[in-house]
Amino acid sequence: MPTIFTGRVVAGPRDERAALLVFDPGAVVVEAGRVAWIGPREALPSTWAREAFARIDAPLVTAGLVDAHTHAAWVGSRHEEYVMKLRGEGYEAIAARGGGIAASMRAVEQASVESIADALAARLARMASLGVTTVEVKSGYGLRAALERRQLEAIARVSARADRPRVVATYLALHALPPEARGSDAARAAHVAAAIALVAELARAGLASFVDAYVDRNAFSVDEARPLGDAARAAGLGVRLHIGQFADVGGAELAAALGAASGDHLESTSRAGLDAMARANVAATLLPLASFVLGQAPPDVAAMRAAGLRLVVASDANPGTAPSESLPLAMAFAARLYGLSTAEVILGATRNAALALGLPDRGQLVVGAPADLVAWDLPHEEALLQPWGVSRARLVLRDGAPIHEASRVDA
Repeated sequence: MPTIFTGRVVAGPRDERAALLVFDPGAVVVEAGRVAWIGPREALPSTWAREAFARIDAPLVTAGLVDAHTHAAWVGSRHEEYVMKLRGEGYEAIAARGGGIAASMRAVEQASVESIADALAARLARMASLGVTTVEVKSGYGLRAALERRQLEAIARVSARADRPRVVATYLALHALPPEARGSDAARAAHVAAAIALVAELARAGLASFVDAYVDRNAFSVDEARPLGDAARAAGLGVRLHIGQFADVGGAELAAALGAASGDHLESTSRAGLDAMARANVAATLLPLASFVLGQAPPDVAAMRAAGLRLVVASDANPGTAPSESLPLAMAFAARLYGLSTAEVILGATRNAALALGLPDRGQLVVGAPADLVAWDLPHEEALLQPWGVSRARLVLRDGAPIHEASRVDA
């Protein structure tokens, strides 16, 4: 039976510019898992207006949120590192002492596929409660080939669950060096070669849609990441890159040359690099929770706008530099700390994020699209930008089926 949602409806982009199409009051008809009709409530065809149909009135209705950059398949805790950061210790210094990514590698090494999957499933349920219907999930904490595959197998188990947000899996092939690859150029080169060799195997197994690398100072170089990107494209996988978080080492230009879906972080990226990304239609994924935790200055958003880059806002959910599962919190920080407009934030966490994941029919409410939808206990889309710290989602649908329903609490 069709369900009719009524309220202030934010359908998605008005056009290719950063503007929103809003119907107030509006209506959305969901039938057979898809959007069957959307528009002004007074224009709702009489066919849909019969009392026999289920009706849900909500102050605000939007497309489901899309989190396009997360490391959500982690296990363990790195809370002690957060305290170190509060004392002024830097990310790179903590990593040099065996913390950071290496600490998460040790946790993955001690975990089974089942325990990683359980942690991810629980995390995705909490994300769904915040209005998220699609999540990109990276590996990258295994570092060794067998452990990377372990993470990706756990991600695959959870991605089969229809009661969780949709999962897009990314093989984060070059994230950090495992202990045995440190100390010599030959060991480092062997690690990079092994990571590249795994790409074709993972593609054949259907365990990843994208391949990623951390291209930065004290991470991996353009020369190391380029053959990884070439291997990904040869295997039919997309490319995403962590670039310019601490230093500009040419990662943006590499992303452009590889035709990457997105370049992420960008706190220290030159205007020339941003222009190259724009010419190649590479999305700019902003991760304000990470720059907040690390005490970094925001990226040059004005230059991104001037270049015509498509902006994406993501949580970067991870145990070290963005210890949060909340895309709405990242949206609030993108507005307050990065200066994004309401429309830029919402499109960055819906339509633009979906496009960066290769999902053009997600992140917006249009006739025929899958019904990924959120009914919010909020009066206006601008209220989504406030740092609530709690869920304000009444009902979250993925493909027309509930993946979160708020409990009723009588006053």
